[in-house]
Amino acid sequence: MPELPEVEAARRAIEENCLGKKIKRSVVANDSKVIDGVSASDFEAALLGKTIVAAHRKGKNLWLQLDSPPFPSFQFGMAGAIYIKGVAVTKYKRSAVKEDDEWPSKYSKVFVELDDGMEFSFTDKRRFAKVRLLKDPASVPPISELGPDALLEPMTDDEFVASLSKKKIAIKALLLKQSYISGIGNWIADEVLYQARIHPEQPVAALSRECCMTLNKCIKEVVHYAVQVDADSSHFPLEWLFHYRWGKKPGKVNGKKIEFITAGGRTSAYVPELQMEPGDQAAKEVSKQRKQSTRGKGNQHDSDDDDVDEPETDEDNNAETTKGKKGRKPQGQVKKKLPAKRKSEKSDDDDDDAAKNKRSKKETDDKPSRAGKSKKKKVQSNQKNKKAVKKSK
Repeated sequence: MPELPEVEAARRAIEENCLGKKIKRSVVANDSKVIDGVSASDFEAALLGKTIVAAHRKGKNLWLQLDSPPFPSFQFGMAGAIYIKGVAVTKYKRSAVKEDDEWPSKYSKVFVELDDGMEFSFTDKRRFAKVRLLKDPASVPPISELGPDALLEPMTDDEFVASLSKKKIAIKALLLKQSYISGIGNWIADEVLYQARIHPEQPVAALSRECCMTLNKCIKEVVHYAVQVDADSSHFPLEWLFHYRWGKKPGKVNGKKIEFITAGGRTSAYVPELQMEPGDQAAKEVSKQRKQSTRGKGNQHDSDDDDVDEPETDEDNNAETTKGKKGRKPQGQVKKKLPAKRKSEKSDDDDDDAAKNKRSKKETDDKPSRAGKSKKKKVQSNQKNKKAVKKSK
């Protein structure tokens, strides 16, 4: 699918070869699926005799500014492409036309001949493109609904992080949304996520600020480089995922296995060894940060210090544990045996305990003797009563 670099290459080719030239002839295909909202004959009549003043692009949309409206607008779709006879526009592998192919191609939707003999054509093999004739293409959909252009309107790190902060969607799906950022398609999304080491299905909310900043940097670098070489993939760096993502069987990039999943509704290439599953890396980091920020509140019942931070190392954990033991004595805790050099020392509590034990022992020893005396008195009383009874008889 042509993405920002391919469409920008087409725009630059038009700008370099066609500006200031008058349209001598045009042939528009009778294909209502691609030619949207206007008949082929009306489209041809609107172009005839007009001079091309400028070529504009936003996202994956291109439009030509003529010396008077309406202007032709091209939404490239899955396989749309601009070709100029005798000029190498781009070598994008999915839409390249060989030199020995018929001209104009049987897939041509709009063919234009200029007054100096230059010819160009917009083709679409798969018929997912849309060609329109509009008074002001930038003011109406789909161009008016596009987000910032990834090349022309790059976001700062703060803007990018803020734009992601409230998104409840997976990162690959978000990058493909043209209303969020325009110009990024399937291969660029896979490339920047690979270079940023982010899994395509990673929830946006789970990305740390550092991950967001890295991703923003990768978007800028990949887009700028691809545009710089006119979307000629043969000039892309060899370590890019791009070169290895097209095969049906999983390949390898830099010695690491590539796998394919469906993410954002598209077949997505990624490297599991570097782009961990959601929750395995980025989410854990965010969770750790959140724990640290709320740790103080959770410790209010355990410590008098409200600003306790979560320990970062094993040494900090040991220190925190020791501090907790000194600061409080949990119920049921057994008192540790004092060191040998302190065995002779007795506290006031020890003396009190000894005295209590002594009194308790004495009281226990006295109980049998008291019980014996009571029993003896009772026997004597009974004997006296018996003697009294005998005398009365």
